[in-house]
Amino acid sequence: MKQLLLAALLVLLAGCASRDQAFDPSGYRGEGKASYYSSRHHGRRTASGERFDMHALTAAHRSLPFGSRVRVTNLHNQRSVVVRINDRGPYARGRIIDLSRAAAERLGMLRSGVAPVRVEQLAN
Repeated sequence: MKQLLLAALLVLLAGCASRDQAFDPSGYRGEGKASYYSSRHHGRRTASGERFDMHALTAAHRSLPFGSRVRVTNLHNQRSVVVRINDRGPYARGRIIDLSRAAAERLGMLRSGVAPVRVEQLAN
């Protein structure tokens, strides 16, 4: 009876999980500092060719392919956001990702400008 109940619970939980939000175990995972783009970059072309939109949930990473989706978690407050990589960077020493203003706002890091984060690549 316990095994049947456990199996039913696992099926229920699997059905609640969003496939596109699942961490890719073979993908990138890193911890470091995140910063965000200033508003002066709004409208400029990114390395992927699209225009930077400070209101979109996007980010710059040095090596992840354009279009990759990553979950960024602020290690100070455990808030997280999913962003799409559309630019290269950051070029500041010690930083692993540059976020749009909208992403930084969701992480609660607008005031500090820089925050310790975990970056996890999501499965496609």
